[in-house]
This record gives sequence, structure tokens and C-alpha cells, in this order.
Amino acid sequence: MSKAATLLIIVGLFLAGGVISFWKQKLPKGVIAVLAIGAVMCLGAGVMRL
Repeated sequence: MSKAATLLIIVGLFLAGGVISFWKQKLPKGVIAVLAIGAVMCLGAGVMRL
């Protein structure tokens, strides 16, 4: 597993945790959507680099 793939997966999981946290705080849906899209893109890029 390359360092780039590992880094992207870790960042994606960190952002996914932020999505859950923001959802519990009832922040605006637009902020949550942008963060969720970023998390999915990071996780997807990390998985494709494996």
C-alpha cells in the first residue's frame, strides 16, 4: 500500500467523521453535503490507488 493511498484513505475517514459530527450538531445541509462529497472523493481516490 503506497503512502499516497494511505493518506487519502485517512483524510477521507477524517472527513467522514466530520460529516457525522456536523450532522449531530444540526449544521446546514449544504455544509454537510460539501464535506460528504469531499470525504467520498478522498476515499474513492485512495481505494483506486491501491
